[in-house]
Amino acid sequence: MNASTRDDDRLLNMAEREMVAQTRPPIADALTKEELQALGKRLREARDRSRRIASQQQREMRGKSGPRGAAPARDNTGSEAKTAVLVEALKRVTAALRKLNRPAPAQVLRKALEAKQAAVPQHPSAGPTASKGHASDGQQAALRPRGPARGRARVKSQQGRPGQAGPVKLLAGSPHACYGRMPCG
Repeated sequence: MNASTRDDDRLLNMAEREMVAQTRPPIADALTKEELQALGKRLREARDRSRRIASQQQREMRGKSGPRGAAPARDNTGSEAKTAVLVEALKRVTAALRKLNRPAPAQVLRKALEAKQAAVPQHPSAGPTASKGHASDGQQAALRPRGPARGRARVKSQQGRPGQAGPVKLLAGSPHACYGRMPCG
């Protein structure tokens, strides 16, 4: 028996000690689902009782409530520690029940496959369209130059007109072109 188990047992009475001992791994693994459910119910009742006592002691310490015994409580750390031990035992029981209720991996996969096969597709095909679209009109858009060629054609048409800038020239001694409207040179 390790030190934490001895400390836990010191906080509990005999009935609570037996309940907590049943939640520890070698014994808890052998219990049936019904036995685990009954154990969980008893642990919840013991936890609730311990919480009630701890809160009553806390109220007595603050002076909000009269003493239940001959003198008011001076400390409730034992009751709070007892509640913590019972909560941990209840968590172990809940985990063991969850483990028993968990379906086998093969069942999960089989169920997922059945659901996938039975599902209606979310995005059905578009089916036949209303018309064949713009390409079948027989009318063709006027061919216009697109992209960079369009800009070059405009520059060439403006060259040589009166009042317009002349052709673009390179600056003397510079690899960069002069982009202004005034002739470079």
